[in-house]
Amino acid sequence: MVQALLREIGLRKDELQDAVVETIYFGGGTPSILTPAEIDEIIKKIYAHYHLAKSPEITLEANPDDLSGERILQWAKSPVNRLSIGIQSFFNEDLQLMNRAHNAMEAEECIQTAKAYFENITIDLIYGIPGMNNARWKSNIAKALSFNLPHISSYALTVEPKTALKKFIEKGKVPPIDDRQAQEQFQILVQTLESKGYVNYEISNFGKPGYFSKNNTAYWQGKKYLGIGPSAHSFDGTHRSWNIGNNIKYIKAIEQGVLPSETEVLSISDRYNEYVMTGLRTIWGVSQEKIESEFGPAYLAHAQKRAKRFLETGLLISKDGKWTATPKGKFLVDGMASDLFIVNLET
Repeated sequence: MVQALLREIGLRKDELQDAVVETIYFGGGTPSILTPAEIDEIIKKIYAHYHLAKSPEITLEANPDDLSGERILQWAKSPVNRLSIGIQSFFNEDLQLMNRAHNAMEAEECIQTAKAYFENITIDLIYGIPGMNNARWKSNIAKALSFNLPHISSYALTVEPKTALKKFIEKGKVPPIDDRQAQEQFQILVQTLESKGYVNYEISNFGKPGYFSKNNTAYWQGKKYLGIGPSAHSFDGTHRSWNIGNNIKYIKAIEQGVLPSETEVLSISDRYNEYVMTGLRTIWGVSQEKIESEFGPAYLAHAQKRAKRFLETGLLISKDGKWTATPKGKFLVDGMASDLFIVNLET
């Protein structure tokens, strides 16, 4: 697999040549099973073919059960300078419900050890978990804050098809997701973290000034990115492509010098919809000037008409020609975005 990744980087060396690479992200799957030497080899290959910023953000995703003290020390000696740790909860009952491999003690010990070697650490927490009341959610947030981390991500629990949790809910062993409680817990999250100096720069992400994720920010601001490996997605501004998900088929194709990917051309409507969807989730908002200049006056007229009721009901606010979600509207941005979407309005 590592050799295939290296070869794909070589096959795609002509992409992103007009851009400065600001971030490298080892995510999806379990990249923490790679050795530091393998990570090093991949990073060197990237440097050989692309123009990188002076100090790029290099993130590694890992779960607490993957990060022993020895492993963390090895990563600290590698080019990796940011850890994203999948904590999800500091309570064993939540972790068991979500079928996580680690326990609460491992989660805390992992963070403590990582802090000795890494300054830039982010963890993720899940809210809206069945059976987790607001008091336990507040304890989860308080525990996260006790580590004084520069970045925290938090997401509402979603129940995926064909999972154990889905089956438990269907059989009545676990109560269904309570959207009202999830919304309450989101409001608790925002109010608590903002009071501690975190900026809610994207609906699910909270960073201290200077510690916003460069990787995720690139997605929300519509920057180009290149995805390497099975199931990886790429975006060049007008086209979106994705690699085959099957590992064996991926490796065989790459060995033959073939990129096993599909590509779609984004229409003007697609690009407008994506801009609205991502923009409303961030503190940078949706610019009316950008809609008109990049998509045309018909798109702006449509957006203004659809946004009017959200502005009147206090879910959106307009400032300096940009629409951003109010505290009341943050939890509802995906619904608002879909209401501003255009199915097809090519100009």
